[in-house]
Amino acid sequence: MPQGQPSVVPDDGLTTRQRRNRPLLIVHTGIGKGKSTAAFGLALRAWNQGWPIGVFQFVKSAKWKVGEENALKVLGASGEGGPVAWHKMGEGWSWVQRDAQLDNEEKAREGWEQVKRDLAAETYKLYVLDEFAYPMHWGWVDPAEVVSVLRDRPGTQHVVITGRNAPPELVEAADLVTDMSKVKHPMDAGQKGQKGIEW
Repeated sequence: MPQGQPSVVPDDGLTTRQRRNRPLLIVHTGIGKGKSTAAFGLALRAWNQGWPIGVFQFVKSAKWKVGEENALKVLGASGEGGPVAWHKMGEGWSWVQRDAQLDNEEKAREGWEQVKRDLAAETYKLYVLDEFAYPMHWGWVDPAEVVSVLRDRPGTQHVVITGRNAPPELVEAADLVTDMSKVKHPMDAGQKGQKGIEW
C-alpha cells in the first residue's frame, strides 16, 4: 500500500511515529449525502484494528434501524475485531427541526454528558458522534465547550462528528474536515429514500 507523504513537516519536536499516532478530531459536514456513511466506514476500519468503538446517534430514534447499526453490532460481537457499543440519544427528530423539541434537547444534552464521561474514562478508541453538529447548531450544546473538552481529551481517542452546519469553532479545531456537497440527488426528482441506499 502506498505511504502518503505530508506536504509540511511541522517543527513540533515530535517523531514521525508520534505525529502519526496523534488522536484526530474529524468533522463530516455539508448538505450532501454520505456524512454518516463515511463515519461508519471509518468505524469499520477501527473495528478491523481491534479498537473499542462508541457510536452515539444524536438524531436517530431507538425505533430507527439503520443497516450500519446491525452490521457493526454483529461485527463487534464476533470477537474478531473491536467491540462496538451503540447509543441512541434522540426520539426520531432529524435535521429538519420540529416543534416541541424540549425532550430531544434534553436527550442531546444527556448524550453529550455521557460522551464526556466516556472520554474522561477513555472508554473507546473511536467515537462516532453521528448528527452531533445539529445540537450544537441549534444551541442545545455549547460548541465552545465541545471544542474545549475534545481538545483536552486524554489518551489517543479519535472522534468523528457528522451533521450539517458544523459550527465554525468546531471546524477550526478539527484536524480533518470534509464538506459533502450535493451535485444531484434522487429526491430532487421526487424520489423518496429506499432500503439499502438510505438505510
